[in-house]
Amino acid sequence: MTFDLFDNLDSPDDWRGATGATEPLADGAVVLRGFARAQAPQLLADIGHVAGQAPWRHMITPGGLRMSVAMTNCGQAGWVSDRTGYRYDRHDPLSGETWPAMPAAFLDLATRAAAEAGFAGFAPDACLVNRYVPGTRLSLHQDRDERDLRAPIVSVSLGLPAVFLFGGLRRADRPARTRLAHGDVVVWGGPARLAFHGVAPLADGDHPLLGHERINLTFRKAL
Repeated sequence: MTFDLFDNLDSPDDWRGATGATEPLADGAVVLRGFARAQAPQLLADIGHVAGQAPWRHMITPGGLRMSVAMTNCGQAGWVSDRTGYRYDRHDPLSGETWPAMPAAFLDLATRAAAEAGFAGFAPDACLVNRYVPGTRLSLHQDRDERDLRAPIVSVSLGLPAVFLFGGLRRADRPARTRLAHGDVVVWGGPARLAFHGVAPLADGDHPLLGHERINLTFRKAL
């Protein structure tokens, strides 16, 4: 993963989005509008428990840069970045303890979303939890640290809306810009599994549940 600066900021309008629609992004990639909205209160409660055991932190890239997005993990493995590189680790480097168990509501949502997108049997063993505040962003990158690239990625948006960037298999491919609202879920796999993707700088706003924040859950089959 790389976390360079990305310029282009879209201002959010109302936080609500359409529910129930399935929008294709590319071959193997879809947006499930509002798919997680009904479960959001439980998801947020579970996120609080996860962060209570494995606190939010700003990881350091191998080049020594501090990531602007705060993160934590749950599941059998967590994604870690430091000066030695990017990797999955079964233990939280801050505490030496195993990562918090993946909450049942997380696993249920991820498996249902994957099946809805055509990837039945998805069994994630890692969930990356990212917290954005206005101005933070995630540059274009590929998710390729996982051992099983046949499994899809399931990404859940909560809180402030964001502009999701979804490109091709080359960094130079111009990404499509898709607005994601609270409760939207993006699933990509198959021919789109290694597509470059990212998040444009988050615009300020005030969400009824999360205030000035956006939280993203990303489910993977890592081990």
